[in-house]
Amino acid sequence: MINGVYGDRVGEIRSVYEKAFRRYDPHNPVPDINIEFYPYVGINHTIRRRNGRIYVRISQICNEMPLPVHEGLAYILVSKLFGKRVPAGAREIYSRYVTTHEIREKATENKRTRGRKVITTSAGEVYDLEAMFDRLNREYFRGELEKPTLTWSARKTYRVLGHHDATHNTIVMSRSLDDRSVPRFVVEYVLFHEMLHVAHPAQHVNGRRYHHTPAFRRDERKFAYFQEAEAWIERNVRRFKRNARKK
Repeated sequence: MINGVYGDRVGEIRSVYEKAFRRYDPHNPVPDINIEFYPYVGINHTIRRRNGRIYVRISQICNEMPLPVHEGLAYILVSKLFGKRVPAGAREIYSRYVTTHEIREKATENKRTRGRKVITTSAGEVYDLEAMFDRLNREYFRGELEKPTLTWSARKTYRVLGHHDATHNTIVMSRSLDDRSVPRFVVEYVLFHEMLHVAHPAQHVNGRRYHHTPAFRRDERKFAYFQEAEAWIERNVRRFKRNARKK
């Protein structure tokens, strides 16, 4: 099975594993294959044979992986199960994907904030996310946006200032923003960006998952202080980094 919102891809992903089994063991029926995205901290994947069934666990960090990369991973895992050589190109296509900046950032942030899903509070020392959400909702969404769980992160971060978790219906805002030195319009802009992820769910196109669609980018620029907020964040990245690294 594929858990969560990725269940619609179960047939496609299972088929690449069946193809790999037929390559390495063409004379026997393909066993039942159970596939699951698992919350490993890093980019880890496992394959096990148990009671005649095959159990594959794929890191949730790779939950948006295109199907050709899944095929490369399938050959890597199944070849390991049979103690055989990985086909030419399979390791290359997989490695090329997991070494991209996006995936490496996800892995790093996941390790740093393993407890990010822990809900702290929406009322910060300076800014109240509940009140801020309500105002932005009225001004930009006609009050029609369903409010997810709002929380400040457990610790200060600098790479990710805001995160919308559709699976857990949560918006997490970096505690780095809950500071009197950060202008309100900057905090509102980051929250507005995450609210747009609620209004514009990710789209699947040709096996790829797109979060920032043209409609998303168009609406993002409707924020009254879009350019000012972008410029302020760019100027202050190093300060966020220094403060996040302080013990």
